Amino acid sequence: MPQSCISFHGVERPTQKMSRKCENVKKMNVAYNVCSFAPPKAPSAMELSSPNSMKLKYISLGVLVLQTSSLVLTMRFSRTLKEEGPRYLPSSAVVSAEVLKISVCTLIVFVQNNLSVRALNQHLKEEIVNKSADTLKLAVPAAIYTLQNNLLYVALSNLDAATYQVTYQLKILTTALFSVSMLGKKLGFYQWLSLLILMTGVTLVQWPTESTGDSEQKVLSASSRFVGLMAVLMACISSGFAGVYFEKILKETKQSIWLRNIQLGFFSFLLGFVGMLVVDGGSVRRAGMFQGYSVVTCVVVMLQAFGGLVVAVVIKYADNILKGFATSVSIIVSTLISYFILADFNPTIVFFTGTVLVIASTFLYSYEVKIPSTSAITV
Repeated sequence: MPQSCISFHGVERPTQKMSRKCENVKKMNVAYNVCSFAPPKAPSAMELSSPNSMKLKYISLGVLVLQTSSLVLTMRFSRTLKEEGPRYLPSSAVVSAEVLKISVCTLIVFVQNNLSVRALNQHLKEEIVNKSADTLKLAVPAAIYTLQNNLLYVALSNLDAATYQVTYQLKILTTALFSVSMLGKKLGFYQWLSLLILMTGVTLVQWPTESTGDSEQKVLSASSRFVGLMAVLMACISSGFAGVYFEKILKETKQSIWLRNIQLGFFSFLLGFVGMLVVDGGSVRRAGMFQGYSVVTCVVVMLQAFGGLVVAVVIKYADNILKGFATSVSIIVSTLISYFILADFNPTIVFFTGTVLVIASTFLYSYEVKIPSTSAITV
C-alpha cells in the first residue's frame, strides 16, 4: 500500500502518514483490527524558530565545555597549589558537594510545590518514604558515584589535566559494555570501531616518555602516573556501571530528575561521610572537616555540585554531534591551559596522535546510520 491505512475487514482507508500502533478493538459486538496511528508531533516554537534553536545549541555547547573543562582544571590546580598549612581533604570536598546538591534540588522541588513547606513535605514523603523499595535501589549507584568522585581527586593529584581528560573518555567504552550486558543494547559496526579507536588513542596518550631529572625523580614520576592511571580506570568502570544502572532505574520509574538527585545525594552523603571518617578520621579530629579550605576549594565544590545538575538541564538541547564537539573542545582547552598556565604538561607527537584518535572516536560513536524510509507500509 502506498499510504498508511486503517483496515476494517480488509477494506483499506487512506489516512495521514503517522507512526503505527496496532490494537484489537471490539465494538458493537463486531470484532475488527484497527491500525491506529499517533499523529506526528507538532513542531514546537523552538523548532519553528531556527535562530532561537541555534542560539540554544550554542549556549548548550558553551555550558558543556565550561563545566567539563573548569571542573578538571580547578580540581587539578587545587591539588597542586602550594599553600601553608594542611591541604584540604578530598573526602570532605565530596561530602560538601553532596550537601550542596541536596540543598539546591530541594529548593527546586520546593519552588515546584508553590513554595509550600507542607506540600514539599507531603511530596517527599509520598515519593521517597512511601516508596522505600525504589529509594533503596539508588543506594547502589550512590555508593559507586561516591567512590568515583573520590577517585577523580586521586587521579588529578597524580595526572595533568590534559592526560586525565583524554584517558577519562574510556568511560565511553565501559558504558557501552555495561549497556550491552545489562540493558541488552546492540551496538553497530561504527560504534564497535569507535571503541577500538578509543582504546588505541588512550594507549598512545599513556605511552611512557623520557622524563628529565635523576633516577629517583623518574621513579617517583612513574609511580605517581601509575596511581593516577589506575584511579582513572577505576573511575571509568564505576562511571559506566553506575550510569547504566541509573538509566535502568529511570526507565522503571517516573520521578523527576530533581527528586532522583535528592535520593542519590542522601545516600552519597551518608556513604561519603562514613568513608571520610574511616579514611581521614584522624585528620578530621585534629584539624576539622574543613581544614585547608580556600576560595579555590569552594569553587571546586560548587562546580562538582552544580555541574551535573546544569548538564542534566542543558543536555536536552544538545544532540550527539554537539556533545562530541563539546568533549573535543574541552580536551583542547585542558591541553592548552595545562601547557601554558599550569605548566605541568609537555605534549609529544604520540600524545597528539592519541588525542586525535580519541576525539575522532567520540564523533564516530555518535554516528547514526540513517535508513531510508520506504513508501510502502505493511499492515
